[in-house]
Amino acid sequence: RLVVDTGIHSKGWTREQAIAYFMDNVPQNEVTAVQEVERYIAIPGQALSYKIGELKLRELRTRAEKTLGKDFDLRAFHNEVLSHGAVPLDVLEAATDRWIAAQKKG
Repeated sequence: RLVVDTGIHSKGWTREQAIAYFMDNVPQNEVTAVQEVERYIAIPGQALSYKIGELKLRELRTRAEKTLGKDFDLRAFHNEVLSHGAVPLDVLEAATDRWIAAQKKG
């Protein structure tokens, strides 16, 4: 997805080139490939948001693991993160830091 988004908006790929790339590299049907390509055409950088979110979640998990050590509970961490719903990453980070502090106090 990142390749297609970048290909369209930075490399000048056509819609057809992007669809062909999807069909050759992602296991999905043509209808889904077309829908995704059209979304990336309409919303530049949208695919990147998934990667940024992944990297932030990994950062927060690593922070919690290092801070809590053997007391880190992956299920509790996931429950905490998911309990906030769709929030900006800086809001999630602040909430996670508060959760880590509360867990550390025990």
